[in-house]
Amino acid sequence: MKQLIAFIRKELLHIIRDWRTLIVIFAIPAIQLIVFGYAMSNDLKYIAIGVLDKSNDGISRKIVSNIAFSNFFKIRYVLKSETEIEHLFQSNKVKEVLIIQPDFSKKIYKEGSVPIQIIVDASEPNTSNLAVNYTSALISSFFLKFSKNPANHQPYSIEVKMLYNPSLKSSWMFIPGIIALILTLISVMLTSVSIVKEKEYGSMELLLVTPLNSSIIIIGKVVPYFILSIINISFIFLLGHILFDLPVEGSLLTLYVLSILYIMLALSIGILISVIVANQQVAMLISLVALMLPTILLSGFIFPIENMPKWLQFFSYIMPPRYFIEGLRGIMLKGNGYKELSINYIIISCMIIFFISLSIKKYKSRLE
Repeated sequence: MKQLIAFIRKELLHIIRDWRTLIVIFAIPAIQLIVFGYAMSNDLKYIAIGVLDKSNDGISRKIVSNIAFSNFFKIRYVLKSETEIEHLFQSNKVKEVLIIQPDFSKKIYKEGSVPIQIIVDASEPNTSNLAVNYTSALISSFFLKFSKNPANHQPYSIEVKMLYNPSLKSSWMFIPGIIALILTLISVMLTSVSIVKEKEYGSMELLLVTPLNSSIIIIGKVVPYFILSIINISFIFLLGHILFDLPVEGSLLTLYVLSILYIMLALSIGILISVIVANQQVAMLISLVALMLPTILLSGFIFPIENMPKWLQFFSYIMPPRYFIEGLRGIMLKGNGYKELSINYIIISCMIIFFISLSIKKYKSRLE
């Protein structure tokens, strides 16, 4: 037992002195707990909405104030006409628009019931359902609070209009995210092992003695996977349309330009991983762990970004899948074009330039 205790003590000292092992034991679980705990939330919190108050009388203003001072909504836009609604939804500036009819107070007293219209972006069915339910509950609580006779019938009726996904099919929300996840994993994993494989098989020396410079070698590694990824994305789009009746309201050209840009981005990330790591196992581990979890948690694939804390929302801005998923949903469900998605194209293009430049720089340093 003395020998066993001495050996255990020696192993514990080795573990304590190795900061890498301590990170694996303590830091990684803590980070995962914090990220999962805050990101995995379907609660509604400060959802951006617009208000079109055609009446602007005492009761209508109190209803709007009741909604504005809740923790569920944030009134970002006060609209002047219905013509502004479509632009706000297509540019993802609001998730809901509340419309109050003219002469709201007068119609309550004269007619006894006035319609209140709620228009919702249903491209995210869970969020849209919660938004409608919370809005209806806030309006109901207002009338119960200020009504002289709460037992009377409600002096209003809620008219709900779901845009872009009226049947609330959850598959229409998840499939763009699944497409992004598939492209990210496949494109990054395939390219991340390409140069590493040359090192492990001992054929890197053959590349080093060739007259090819680093740019040609990297582009030559990427192009075959780029062609295969385009074929792959075409197959995925076709399968999604046949099996799940996934629509494409926008232009196919816009859809393919966005997809090709994202494929180039994923391949450039894979090449960077391939250049900086030493073996295929590490390359695949980084591809899976470092990209799969952020794609699921921080890209808006499953959980709304608006519900996350501000510091997690900041990290979501540097996640490439966020801009691809947002663009896919916009093109497929809303019919968005280049104008609405210009920021997505610009950010993805800048990321491509950054990762390719970094890959070439790192590859040159290895040649030296």
